[in-house]
Amino acid sequence: MESPFVIVDLDRTRDREPDAGDRDRVVVGVAEEPRDAVDGFDVLLTGVPDPPRPWVGCADPHATAGRLGRIVESRPAACVALVQVLRMGSGLPIPDRLILESLAYSTLQGGTAFRSWLAVSPRRTPRPAETPVRLDRDGSRLSITLDRPWVRNAFDAATRDALCGALEVAVADPSIRRVDLYGDGPAFCSGGDLAEFGTSRDPARAHLVRVHRSPGALLHRCAPRVTAHLHGACVGAGIELAAFAGRVVAAPDTVIRLPEIGMGLIPGAGGTTSIPVRVGRERTAYLALSGAELSVTKALRWGLVDEIGDLDDATTDAQQAFRF
Repeated sequence: MESPFVIVDLDRTRDREPDAGDRDRVVVGVAEEPRDAVDGFDVLLTGVPDPPRPWVGCADPHATAGRLGRIVESRPAACVALVQVLRMGSGLPIPDRLILESLAYSTLQGGTAFRSWLAVSPRRTPRPAETPVRLDRDGSRLSITLDRPWVRNAFDAATRDALCGALEVAVADPSIRRVDLYGDGPAFCSGGDLAEFGTSRDPARAHLVRVHRSPGALLHRCAPRVTAHLHGACVGAGIELAAFAGRVVAAPDTVIRLPEIGMGLIPGAGGTTSIPVRVGRERTAYLALSGAELSVTKALRWGLVDEIGDLDDATTDAQQAFRF
């Protein structure tokens, strides 16, 4: 079987055109300095610090490409599905991109890599909240706070449904002119609740639920009015949902990461839709394939966040917003 990964040295191959065989491979371009008008690549790596979009700067682009190659070889189905979804999604409206992502995610849920990851993962005890999302209405402002601080606001089905209910209020009521999205406790959201991973044995039904109850779709509908306030861990769903907001303010301790490829999956909370709008599909692919942490300063440079705010102000605002 042909390798699912190819590296192209753009310093030696100046005019490489996309190939039909690239449809089921991850294609990475490497150059010492970024070039203009480079198409047909899923990730572009350069040795220049802070290069222009769509390039990713790194100290040793060839070594970084090699590390990505080993990841792709170890999780070929998830990695190829990721870049295919990103390529196809760039030509679709936001609601259709979410459906495409969900279809791929559900397919991978039935895959060997995800089942192997589940088999070696420690069992976790669910720790639900009676009220996983808290709301406060103050005139034209609606504050929505994820409220499971004991699990760093891990995103479970109950939180998803409660967040959908809160966002439906914002979508339906045009008198709400501002929506602020917070996470209580030490982190905004640490991603999907691992205590629920693998509990659904019907990926097809999971797809229908995911599309029907989509916080990302609702956030997109009211995005110009939404400000997401990030702090601490913003992992998986924690950054995928926040990226839909019209404005994203991050505290200095914010750490961003997309870990799903390591589980044999792709981002499933809308990340292949929301993040490319802000940073482009190539940088989104790099974040998802590498699983690397993105600092808040680089997130600001890339446009994944719009402002670095004060941590004390953000957490105080979150705690006080619903106290009368």
